[in-house]
Amino acid sequence: MLAQVAATSTQPQLEARAAHLWRGEKHLLRGVSFALHSGELLQVVGPNGVGKTSLLRAVAGLLPLEAGEVFWRGQRLPEGRDDFHRELAYLAHANGLKNELTALENLHFGVSIRRAVTTEELRETLQLLRIEACADLPVRALSAGQKRRVALARVMLTRASLWILDEPITNLDKAGIALFESRIAEHMRAGGMILTAAHQLLLQGQPGVRTLELQ
Repeated sequence: MLAQVAATSTQPQLEARAAHLWRGEKHLLRGVSFALHSGELLQVVGPNGVGKTSLLRAVAGLLPLEAGEVFWRGQRLPEGRDDFHRELAYLAHANGLKNELTALENLHFGVSIRRAVTTEELRETLQLLRIEACADLPVRALSAGQKRRVALARVMLTRASLWILDEPITNLDKAGIALFESRIAEHMRAGGMILTAAHQLLLQGQPGVRTLELQ
């Protein structure tokens, strides 16, 4: 069950308004605006170096904007950042896993700081992503695709209403992509929201799926 997710509403839950960001002398984001509603997937697309990752990091509160505003459920950030962070699951291009711990230990460590979780629930989620055999293996022994599935399992287990994901299907094979697409669709049906940076689009043509092109 998602944390505090309301039924699909005409009011945007997440908004960026006229976001500007520089990287040195380069004006990276030039007045970028978007609105994300309950049950939607917004995929940020564009060539490498255009600022997709920077936009995600800025929305997540990891990178300050030079100008512009971000709102969560109508409240301007960072004033409402505690509520926002309670409902946010962020996954970077890197998996953020500890190589010396098992997949199960990584999930327990990553999720239990957010909420109480049982070992059975962790194993069930690994099973959903077809990597239950990896549960008791150290992460250093896993393939790149298996590591990415463990990182995605952590996102799913947080029960966050908003997922911000940087290239979430990196290193996944076709079967892994299809599995994750099914999890995304389920999250959207429950009123959840996803903001991603993407080279390969997910759930193309499905209701609630949109793109934001950066140039």
